[in-house]
Amino acid sequence: MSDVLVGPDGRARCRWVGSDAEYARYHDEEWGTPLHGDRPLFEKMCLEGFQAGLSWITILRRRPGFREAFHDFDPGAIARFTDDDVERLMLDGRIIRNRAKILATIGNARATLELTADAPGALDELMWSFAPAEHTSPETFGEVPAVTPESTAMSKALKARGYRFVGPTTMYALMQSSGMVDDHVRGCWRAR
Repeated sequence: MSDVLVGPDGRARCRWVGSDAEYARYHDEEWGTPLHGDRPLFEKMCLEGFQAGLSWITILRRRPGFREAFHDFDPGAIARFTDDDVERLMLDGRIIRNRAKILATIGNARATLELTADAPGALDELMWSFAPAEHTSPETFGEVPAVTPESTAMSKALKARGYRFVGPTTMYALMQSSGMVDDHVRGCWRAR
């Protein structure tokens, strides 16, 4: 079985896209595209944390609800969330209602404010400092790792600053989705 799939538009894409139009849009426009900025990377970190144990399409379909519920992932707004906000979020069917992940998002917002208070761009700089200097795009998905030394180091650095739900596997998924590595397989129109 090939690791690429030709869609109705004639484009060969990574097979994981399947036939879902929203997945195809995400693959074509976002996944593997370099993403910068404290707020966008904070959002990506939070959503990847919520994804742990679930499929990404579940998170992608709920992303508009997440953005509303979490004030467009503004760390300053989220850092001010109270116990009442946690209870409100636990009742919000638009998001993944996992108390530990909600509390981690609030804690991660506070960690982000602490990190960037005197140095806007510090979260971006920290995360991108772990992007490998060289990365060979995979020929097959069998070559794609779940964890790398870089994602392990990123996880350790973030945890040391108080971040949670930032394990090495989750951070490798973030590295893929934010373009720190290019894991579009050979034959995909997006592969470099």
